[in-house]
Amino acid sequence: MKKRIFILLNQNRFIIEFIYMLIILNVIALMLESFVSIQEQYGVYLHYFEIFSVVVFTIEYFLRIWTADCDELIKGNSFVKRIKFIFSTYGLIDLIAILPFYLPMFLALDMRIIRILRLMRLLRIFKLGRYSKSMKLIGSVLKETRSDLTVTMFTCLILIIFSSTLMYYIEHAAQPDKFRNVGYSIWWSVATVTTVGYGDIYPITPLGKLLGAFTALIGIGFVALPTGIISSAFVARASKKHLKAKTKCVCPKCGHHFHM
Repeated sequence: MKKRIFILLNQNRFIIEFIYMLIILNVIALMLESFVSIQEQYGVYLHYFEIFSVVVFTIEYFLRIWTADCDELIKGNSFVKRIKFIFSTYGLIDLIAILPFYLPMFLALDMRIIRILRLMRLLRIFKLGRYSKSMKLIGSVLKETRSDLTVTMFTCLILIIFSSTLMYYIEHAAQPDKFRNVGYSIWWSVATVTTVGYGDIYPITPLGKLLGAFTALIGIGFVALPTGIISSAFVARASKKHLKAKTKCVCPKCGHHFHM
């Protein structure tokens, strides 16, 4: 029975699509709650839907813990497998998906903390990673390119710190209210490097404008680098998948699939 439930949770199309749609509907419900008119008119139904969703996610969570020892990809005995699942990425996401509902029942929490906990319901969207092939592909590509992305982000961080520190010493005398400290300059640097350019903080001195232009030009290249790294990894993965499918053959005698 345990093995059958494990297969149902991970391979049954109806259950997977049901959980998939329930996650999406939860995100939509969370967005609808922000509309006062909808909250006043349909708040009760949204609350009932939240209870229903939590019950489903809770049952799913404990069933996954119970059947974790059926997962051949996890090494160890039954107890170790269950512990590994609980502290795995998906195990923690499953726990976070239901925890905000139960905590206020057992703890006297401030309303601000309760609002934060309600906002954490949005993290249920990460449960889609278990069911969506596209999100799994994104995760594997990010894992594959993490070293390159880390180097790029570290270099970008150095640029932000360097340019913001320089801009503070250049602009502070001319704009003490805008560039009060390096922290305010970091906000300017992030907006400039990412080419957002909000315009709330900007240099007015000739040297500051020169540094701003230089930072913006370098920022264009740094923003494009992660995009290029991830895109090339996607193309390589797609080409590999296409080649694998192309070379897949079937034995005429036994019908077994194999690759050339």
